[in-house]
Amino acid sequence: MEPILTVKHVEKYYGNRGNVTKAVDGVSFTVGKGEFVGIMGASGSGKTTLLNCISTIDSVSAGHIFVGGRDITEMREKRLSAFRRKELGFIFQDYNLLDTLTAYENIALALSIIRTPVKEIKVRVETVAGQLGIGEILAKYPYQLSGGQKQRVAAARAIVTNPSLILADEPTGSLDSKSARVLLDCLTTLNTSLHATILMVTHDAFTASYCSRILFIKDGRLFSELARGEDGRKTFFDRIIQVVSLLGGDNSHVF
Repeated sequence: MEPILTVKHVEKYYGNRGNVTKAVDGVSFTVGKGEFVGIMGASGSGKTTLLNCISTIDSVSAGHIFVGGRDITEMREKRLSAFRRKELGFIFQDYNLLDTLTAYENIALALSIIRTPVKEIKVRVETVAGQLGIGEILAKYPYQLSGGQKQRVAAARAIVTNPSLILADEPTGSLDSKSARVLLDCLTTLNTSLHATILMVTHDAFTASYCSRILFIKDGRLFSELARGEDGRKTFFDRIIQVVSLLGGDNSHVF
């Protein structure tokens, strides 16, 4: 399987010589093209810091990160900004939609920034909106949408540029259980039907059960890994809970 993401011996330190905190400590892994991979860990485990390094929001202290074969840790800021806009898609817990723009305009903005022709923008926005079941709400503003609808608009914005990698940071964290299921089904569609490569950070075993593989982080290090294989989600969920209990985590979500 062709690797889209390769993380090699990544370390991230905070503090000074007398008081250094290792948020990420020598983590290495790969994500293949078309995979849906989750990263789990307790609060303070380093999972969000790791995602921030991969998303170029933060820089590594040591190690290398390759996306599509390109070393993003060696890129200068101008080149990195262009790379981020074109090759990475982001889905955040708080949606990050612009209140003064309609759903259509929020999605189209990602294409406008990379100077996509106007006619192509319309086709691509309407296509991805249809795939995610939000075609009828494109004219509405964020305040007119439910949490689940906002998150699907955010997912459409993330995928519309055809990025190499979609990064999702606790995407169900602000949603009720029904909206969370809708979004997770949406991410599954992106992965299985559109062959999107997704890396998702979550603390929730139910959310993680939608992934094809889970990386568990503890104290900044890779603790364990689970592949779903042929398991159904219920069986995979039970296996995830077993590892979470070994991590000392707390998970109250039921299947």
